[in-house]
Amino acid sequence: MRRAYRVEAIRAAEADLMERLPGGALMQRAAAGLATVAAQILREAGGVYGSRVTLLVGVGDNGGDALYAGSFLARRGAHVDAVLVDPDRAHSRGLAALLAAGGRVVGSEVLAAADLVIDGLLGIGGKGGLRGAAAELAAAAAAASAPILAVDLPSGIDADSGEVAGPTIRADVTVTFGAFKPGLLIDPAAERAGVVEFVDIGLDALPPDPAVEALQAEDVAALLPVADRETDKYRRGVVGIACGSERYPGAGVLAFGAAVHAGTGAVRYSGPPAVRSEILHRWPEALLEGPMPDSSGRVQAWVCGSGFPADGDDENDRTWQVIESGLPAVLDAGALAYLGDGGDTRSPQLSERIVLTPHAGEAARLLGTERAEVEAHRLHSVRRLAADFGVTVLLKGTTTLIAEPGGATVRANPTGTPALATAGSGDVLAGLIGGLLAAGLRPLDAASVGAYLHGTAGRLAQRTGPVAAGDLLAALPLAWHNLTQ
Repeated sequence: MRRAYRVEAIRAAEADLMERLPGGALMQRAAAGLATVAAQILREAGGVYGSRVTLLVGVGDNGGDALYAGSFLARRGAHVDAVLVDPDRAHSRGLAALLAAGGRVVGSEVLAAADLVIDGLLGIGGKGGLRGAAAELAAAAAAASAPILAVDLPSGIDADSGEVAGPTIRADVTVTFGAFKPGLLIDPAAERAGVVEFVDIGLDALPPDPAVEALQAEDVAALLPVADRETDKYRRGVVGIACGSERYPGAGVLAFGAAVHAGTGAVRYSGPPAVRSEILHRWPEALLEGPMPDSSGRVQAWVCGSGFPADGDDENDRTWQVIESGLPAVLDAGALAYLGDGGDTRSPQLSERIVLTPHAGEAARLLGTERAEVEAHRLHSVRRLAADFGVTVLLKGTTTLIAEPGGATVRANPTGTPALATAGSGDVLAGLIGGLLAAGLRPLDAASVGAYLHGTAGRLAQRTGPVAAGDLLAALPLAWHNLTQ
């Protein structure tokens, strides 16, 4: 699992380690790791010897990391030039090391001929984007043709939140030291980091609870439900699907199809006759109920709301039946219309076993703010929703975030892809999470595993062309199979 920590926690861990190391040793470790990655990039482009490397050097420790790394590359035969934002405040020992190795201090005109640009303008304490000379250098680097390697994180992004509030570096590769930062996992900042390479510098005093975490393949595989020899279909879990409507029947079909592939023993459908008929046609194993959800049918979890019109009285009643059942449930799309301001007059007391799955617009309505605010402050928004409603919240987007009730633990899904931006994709995700809930996963894990599988299915499906929601259903078995082999 990737664990990302706030700046204050990383600085405290660095201070603890530096007390036990000789002076400058920690920066040397970081610079050596940075130079190793830089050399690999240069080798792939033709070799280190004779290559041209330009360092963009700010006034903090990131600038020192870049200068020391530049000195290592210069000793291996690279032509290394440093462009200093403020020559009087550059890291003095790093600059001396670079000059002793044959490096030069030059102007930004060298960017046009560079084979690699190393961004050491601003470190993890930067706020509000780049300004002045640093912003001008970032623009010049973007206009050049060389790949950009960021030191610890792209200069200008907010390390703690992933927010972007001004000009930034857009890196092709980022080398991060000691611990991941939330900004490397959460868009819009994460999109600017490119490929993230981790360098272990020995931080051993980090707190037990990270600010943000991201499941990796082995974590997801360990959480997938597994049927043993003694199980039967009811022990594997039964999920109820209360999705789809006369107006939007396809949502019920898609949610049902995803639940079929979620590791449960059976899937029940409750809803309009037309949707029931279509589901039975596609999945003869379907268990069909009446139009209203009924928890007496040995259901362990519900999926509700996908394909509900915002003005449907029957759909309103279906939502309340699910909420009042007290069972674990996914509330998606139309079901979210009955929560928060403007919802039903019966104020719901939501169980901690519920998962809400809003996109940014739905989240904005629930929070009483604007969509742009949610998009700009995704981490804050998902935490606030989880705290306000006391449930697990999955906030869809370029980076899907999942927060446990209260918002203390937040997970960022690493498998997102633009291929998922297609009608019905969210219906598939809701059905998948609901099936995992019924199979016994706790809400945070069900939402996290569901998002991971959903993204993986999208990546598999796009190999053969543009993706429709039905393609995700077809790709889910392979996504599951790949994790368990």
